Parts: sequence; structure tokens; C-alpha cells
Amino acid sequence: MGSVTSEVPALAVRGLSRFYGKRAAVHRLDLQVDAGDLYGFLGPNGAGKTTAIRAILGLIAKSEGEVKVFGEGDSVLQRHEVGALVETPTFHEWLSARNNLRVAAAYAGRGTEADIDEVLERVGLRERARERVGGFSLGMRQRLGIARALLGKPKLLVLDEPTNGLDPRGMREVRDLLKELVRRDGLTVFVSSHLLSEVEAMCNRVGILDRGVLKAEGTMAELLSRLGGAQELELAVGDRPAALAVFDKVGGVEVVGDGDDLRMVLRLRGVSPAELNRALVQGGVEVSALVPKVGTLEELFLSVTSSEPGVA
Repeated sequence: MGSVTSEVPALAVRGLSRFYGKRAAVHRLDLQVDAGDLYGFLGPNGAGKTTAIRAILGLIAKSEGEVKVFGEGDSVLQRHEVGALVETPTFHEWLSARNNLRVAAAYAGRGTEADIDEVLERVGLRERARERVGGFSLGMRQRLGIARALLGKPKLLVLDEPTNGLDPRGMREVRDLLKELVRRDGLTVFVSSHLLSEVEAMCNRVGILDRGVLKAEGTMAELLSRLGGAQELELAVGDRPAALAVFDKVGGVEVVGDGDDLRMVLRLRGVSPAELNRALVQGGVEVSALVPKVGTLEELFLSVTSSEPGVA
């Protein structure tokens, strides 16, 4: 599996909509996944993530819009570059892991015996290859589903909720595998999830879908900067009254919470933590701790998504 070097986006979706009658399960979706991204497609249950993925993969018809994979717009030709796992993977229960992959390779017309050995090794199932899938745990089935998606050496991997139903150990194994596929093998991975902690732990870029509409997209830093112009921090000083006098002089500093007498939570507007620290030191106030409170993906997610359950 070689690395991908391309200035053409791995996945470019423009104006994608999918209607069921008059209801839009996905409405005018625009998103871009660059080569080498581990892109998190985030949204609450019912947001339309699976519908969007099925339309992107050509498994259901688009009502409107276009999808390009590494610049290719033909859905048949796109399949040579894409491996996918949509929802819970199903297998022939009575067959071994290896024979399930042999069937998948024959059906898809891609994937040699050497490829099967390689993908089993990559997902950690080489030693279990001869076992019947009927005895596999959910985590092993997910890994086998990813192995099946890797057959044929695709450049883009599209995974729908790959950690759904897994215990913490299984979730970590899948997360580490996806990061390794990007880092070592040069794949681009597009992964949907409703689990914020999983996306935050592994993805470099994120799109947030709500009721079929993309509400936010960007790097983690770009998205968290949308939480507003105010920044919160925790401050510990040796002289609280003197610090309050400095706040009045600097301006744009609001005390919004307290710990003990020497510790407080501040909200800054129009002044940076470095500027405040400098003003305190110049004012003779001893600063023993100044810790910015970074906005979280959860805060952004809750601010842009609806509290009502989705229908898609």
C-alpha cells in the first residue's frame, strides 16, 4: 500500500441532496477530504450520515449534486479507488475469515491471495484466519470488515460508524488501526461517528452534519475557534485585591468563577492571556498559575446541532 501524493482532493462533494418525497435526508452537502486526511463525519443519530455515505458511494441515487474521488466523476471508475464499510458488516457465518475474504475478492474482482494475507495482517487477524466467523466477537467482525474494505489496495477508505457497539478496548484498537493506515500506508480515511471523543482523538479534520445539513467543517483548531471571541482561563495569584485592580486597568477581564481565595476563573475579551500575565507582573502581582481553558468539540457540537431527534 503506497502513499498518496496528490493535490486533487481525495473526495469532493458538491451540492449533494437526497430527497424522500418532499423530505430532504441530505440537503446540498458540500465537503472536501484531502489526500492523507483522517476526516471525521460527525453528527447525532438520525442526522443523515449513513444516507450521505450511501449516496457518496453510489449505493443509492443522488437527487442532485456531484461526487468526485481523486478528480474522477464516474461512479464506476471511482470504485477502483474506494474501500467501504457501511453499517454493521455481515459475513457468511459458516466460513472462515480467510474464505469470507476470498468470496469478497472474487465478487469484487479485486484482491489476490497475497492481498488477503496482507489485509489480515494489517487488522491483526492473521492468526485467526482459519476460524469460522460465526465465533468472532463484534470487535473482530469490525476488523474483518475493515480488512474486506482494504482488499484491492484502495486509496480512500469510507467507514460508517466502525466503532459502533465496541467496548473501550475494541474502540481503541480500531482507532489505532485507522491512524496507522493513514500514517504508515498513506491512505485517506473518511469515518462517520456520533461519538465525539472518538473523532476528537483520531481525526485531523471534521465535518458536523445535523438534519442533513453540514453545519461546520474544518480542522480541529478552526472549529474550536468558532466558539467565540471570549477565552476562559484559570488564574492563581498571590494577592487577589491587587489582581482585581489590574483587571480594572486592563479592561476586558471578567471573573466568572472562583476556587479558593487565591484562585479564579476569568473570561477574556479583547485581551490575550500573555497580555494579562504581563500586566499582572508589571503591577507587582505574583502569578502562580495561568491555564487557558480550551474549547471542546462537544461545546461546538452542542452549539450547532438540534436537540430534537433527527429523521434521516
